Amino acid sequence: MRHQRVMKKFGRSMEHRKMLMKSLVTNLILAESIKTTLPKAKEARKDAEKMVTIAKKGDLAARRLAASRLVQPAAVQKLFAEIAPAMKDRQGGYTRIVKLGARKGDAAEMCILQWVTAGEAAPAPAAEEPAKEVK
Repeated sequence: MRHQRVMKKFGRSMEHRKMLMKSLVTNLILAESIKTTLPKAKEARKDAEKMVTIAKKGDLAARRLAASRLVQPAAVQKLFAEIAPAMKDRQGGYTRIVKLGARKGDAAEMCILQWVTAGEAAPAPAAEEPAKEVK
């Protein structure tokens, strides 16, 4: 039974949906901020926070598990070298979602998904500033 197994399907097959989430999390790690739709950001946030929790362990098994769940090896390196040490004192809540409003073309709710430590150094980006957009 599927009790409390809630996940957005985004009109995609299971393989396509998994790859979408992998690439969103990989791009979040590499770019530290991505611009995407609100439902995709909410789903990617779950995976991104799990990746940080895995990376905080720091052992070889955790590195191999992260490598299996990310698309690029550079993302694994950055996760373990920069992001996990910056989050070592936090117990959770590693990401934030900043809402931007509706997209002009199809009125989809847009947002920026970013790491919490990235926003502490600089103010939250405005709607005019370019961020990496993932469709």
